Amino acid sequence: RPKGRVDEDQTLSALVAAGTSTVCIVGKSWDYHVTEALRQPLEEGIAMVRDSVEFLKTEGLRVFFDAEHFFDGYKRNPEFALQVLEAAAIKGADCLVLCDTNGGSLPHEVEKIVAEVVSHFGDIQIGMHTQNDTGCAVANAISGVLSGATHVQGTINGYGERTGNCDNTVVIPNLSLKMGIETLSQAGIERLTSVSHHVAELMNMPPQHQQPYVGTSAFAHKAGLHTSAIARRPDSYEHVDPASVGNSTRFLLGDLSGKASVELKAEELGIKIDDRALAGVVDELKELEHQGYHFEVADASLELLLLRAAGETFNYFDVESFRVVVERGRDSTFDTEATLRIVVDNERILTVGEGDGPVNALDKAFRNAVIDVYPELDQVRLTDYKVRVLETEKGTGATTRVLIDSADGEISWTTIGVSENIIEASWLALRDALIYALYRHRSVATSSLD
Repeated sequence: RPKGRVDEDQTLSALVAAGTSTVCIVGKSWDYHVTEALRQPLEEGIAMVRDSVEFLKTEGLRVFFDAEHFFDGYKRNPEFALQVLEAAAIKGADCLVLCDTNGGSLPHEVEKIVAEVVSHFGDIQIGMHTQNDTGCAVANAISGVLSGATHVQGTINGYGERTGNCDNTVVIPNLSLKMGIETLSQAGIERLTSVSHHVAELMNMPPQHQQPYVGTSAFAHKAGLHTSAIARRPDSYEHVDPASVGNSTRFLLGDLSGKASVELKAEELGIKIDDRALAGVVDELKELEHQGYHFEVADASLELLLLRAAGETFNYFDVESFRVVVERGRDSTFDTEATLRIVVDNERILTVGEGDGPVNALDKAFRNAVIDVYPELDQVRLTDYKVRVLETEKGTGATTRVLIDSADGEISWTTIGVSENIIEASWLALRDALIYALYRHRSVATSSLD
């Protein structure tokens, strides 16, 4: 703290007490922030950095110094910005991390400034901390590495304040697979997709389908355009092997998909369908697409359709009927109750669920009925619910398309339902989500036994 004693500073003492071998501290390197935000003379700003690093080094710690607002500070007053770094370096900082805290720098600026810093400090390790406010966080980190930085700070999926941080799931394969720079082990890089989805699950955020390398659309191809070429030579349309980051090639089926495309999709999923059934699937897909189904974004529902064509039966439960009631109370709040008649394990059950809306109430009613028989569903969460109105000219009588994203802590999947009744469309998507969860659980269990 300004003009304080380092041995009395609670934050520094807490870092020492944490028991880690490495600590990271942050200090102002933009003169404007020292004089206006901290309201301190520049000499005091430098002294705080110098004394803090010295104190931590005397405690035997490895010290990373994050120079906050470094790029903005260097552009305005390079002499002061370098003096801050020098204060940390002289007292033994192990890594000087250059932070683009406002995220406003561009790659050509970063490359030039980092090169100058590396030249100035010689053998001291230089690191990068980039924000994504210009959409350049990953590019800026790579520019820094090209200029001599050997440490990159980022987050999984780029999560962070405002527009986010440098995305580790992108910068790591870029550095290793594209530039030949060692980051993680090969096995570690191959886990990037699963780690990305797991962290999204922990953050209670839906996975970003179009995320480079690890998104479900990263290696997805529209069937019919170049699927035969991909089947023969995947590298002709994919910049890296999807398996190298733990992902896989996906073929998207639309209303123009023919027999060859459907067959290729089934092969991708490991599903064997005979020629007669295959022709029926093609016709069924065309009809469903005509009704408003869009399987490009609902792979789980598509997989279930193909499995049924291959002879798979999903006799986990049989819903005889359900009813959803939404009631407005005297306090202007809405209560939703779902009643479900269902047969599970040869037992007919009448169950009730209350929720925040029709889908939530139906989900709770269903789980109340089956959780004792299928405890694995306790791990399944609905992570997103999207409704799109089709044929908008029909107003409230229009057909609706419902997409439900689900996850079980390991993977996520999307299911679809279409109907003129939004409750029915929601149930169709929810039903597929739960059936897919049960099918996947049994498939994984069978594979582990094999």
